Order: sequence, then structure tokens, then C-alpha cells
Amino acid sequence: MNHGENNITVVDEEGNEQLCEVLFTFDSEEFGKSYVLYYPIGADEDDEEDIEIHASAFIPSEDNNDGELMPIETEEEWDLIEEMLNTFLEEQDED
Repeated sequence: MNHGENNITVVDEEGNEQLCEVLFTFDSEEFGKSYVLYYPIGADEDDEEDIEIHASAFIPSEDNNDGELMPIETEEEWDLIEEMLNTFLEEQDED
């Protein structure tokens, strides 16, 4: 897994751009995909609400500068992502 201070710009269906911070990324041999978990920047400044974490599959570009985000399509993929997120959060609690 890569942990780092990475930001990505996500464009929604209406063409609105949202700057997001990458929580972490991981690769799945089982599904042959890479995944990214991220949340909108500024969301962690409001303690009133839980941060909404988003997840997408992604295909890195050849130069690795950016990539194409793809929707998560199967229940099995969501189960894997949830498991990885729970592990990540447990590790953060230990630090």
C-alpha cells in the first residue's frame, strides 16, 4: 500500500471538480485492479459529520501522473475495499 500526501481531482457527473485527498491505494491480484480510497479536502475540518470516504478502481496512466477512475461494480470488490479500509483504520488507531 502507498501512504502519502496525495491529492486528486475528481470530476462528477455534472462536470464539477472536487479536490480530494487520497487516504490510501492498494492493488488487488484477485480482481486485477488498483483501488484508491479518498475523501473531499476540507471534510476533516468539520468534526460534526463523519467523513464520507469514496472508493474507485483506477487505471494508472502510462506516465503515472494521473489515471482514470472507474466505478466499483461488484459486491465482492466492495467487501474487499471495506476489509482494507478497516485494516487501515485499525493501523491508524495504533499509531
